[in-house]
Amino acid sequence: EDQLEEAGGGLVQPGGSLTLSCKASGFNFESYWMHWVRQVPGKELEWIANIDTSGSNVKYAESVKGRFAISRDNAKATVYLQMTNLQPEDTAVYYCMRFLSGIVPARQGAQVTVSS
Repeated sequence: EDQLEEAGGGLVQPGGSLTLSCKASGFNFESYWMHWVRQVPGKELEWIANIDTSGSNVKYAESVKGRFAISRDNAKATVYLQMTNLQPEDTAVYYCMRFLSGIVPARQGAQVTVSS
């Protein structure tokens, strides 16, 4: 069974930083592009970043470009999201995904709250 588990969320002040991790299991992680998405309650999922299988090619949404960095460790089957200069509008539940869809994953995700 495919499983993804996010960790590293928390409460941070504006301008602060957090690094999220997402541990994958149940599938051949190194063969898939991976994505990070986020959801604000009441709003649709927002795609924010993806990374290719080798980690050489990454892409970001304009809303996070220059502040967030996606990376992966295939040996650990883990994808990361380094977030810097966090702002209140980054407050959301963050999920990693293997396949993009408009459906909110049925798991906890990583809650990131940016507030003073």
